[in-house]
Amino acid sequence: MSYLEITPDLSTPRKERKIAARIWSEAFASVEFKIGLVVFVILLLSAIFYPMFSGIDPTKMNISAKLSPPVFFGDGWSWVHPLGTDQLGRDMLSRALVGLRYSLLIGVSTTVVMLAVGALVGLFSGYFGGSVDTVLMRLTDAQLSIPMIILAITILGVSRPTIPSIILVLGLAGWPVYARVMRSTVMSERKKEFVRGAMVLGATDWRIMFSLILPLVLPPIAFVAVLDIARMMIFESVLGFLGLGVQPPTPTFGNIIADGRKYLMNAWWIATMPGVFLVLTLTSINLMGAALERARNKIYGGA
Repeated sequence: MSYLEITPDLSTPRKERKIAARIWSEAFASVEFKIGLVVFVILLLSAIFYPMFSGIDPTKMNISAKLSPPVFFGDGWSWVHPLGTDQLGRDMLSRALVGLRYSLLIGVSTTVVMLAVGALVGLFSGYFGGSVDTVLMRLTDAQLSIPMIILAITILGVSRPTIPSIILVLGLAGWPVYARVMRSTVMSERKKEFVRGAMVLGATDWRIMFSLILPLVLPPIAFVAVLDIARMMIFESVLGFLGLGVQPPTPTFGNIIADGRKYLMNAWWIATMPGVFLVLTLTSINLMGAALERARNKIYGGA
């Protein structure tokens, strides 16, 4: 009997693709997922194409047009600056959409880093156990004892924040949660018959971990990670508001809102418009993530 004959159902990528397809199909059938997807796609396409095709430079200053209100709140009906301008005459719509670009980039990239590091640590810890598990879990506990935002502020406060450094700091600060979940799941899978059979037939530890166990335990955690994109976008905005995010003149949600807080009484749209875009984006991601999580629980729970 060959190794493949022992594990035909659990070791093949085809089964995992079918499970993933079922989860996506189940989630897409829900109204909230469709609403979230439509809103997210509209925002994403706007962030990608509007600043490009509008011809408006989000960093270009025009003092003569400073503090122009949004089109529906001004005396005129000019659509040159639909969401108004800031204290330096810069177009708010372009600035908010460019800020959305960077927020999504940092949110998605940070989540990928957290998932990759946490999955690897949890995989090694749960599979090998013993002293390896002890050392890795003590490192995880030490990392968990430091709040993510405090660690990010401490590191970024002594260096010039850049997009790669923000992604790296937030990613390396948030991996322990994934490591804990991955470890417990791997420990459960390691006791199953198909893993024992593979060991008896001489499969290497690397093949068992990365060909058998990882494809089984990673998809459920990856679906949950969708919700972390929204959380990382909030952290990025907080860092930008504190002056520790992407530095001006590059517009981000955080630094735009920080600039606009001085003008809340006479130019409320400077701080409000980026906040509206942020809320819409986070809501759309949370709607899709919640639908995926319910679909995952339903399918895996009924399996």
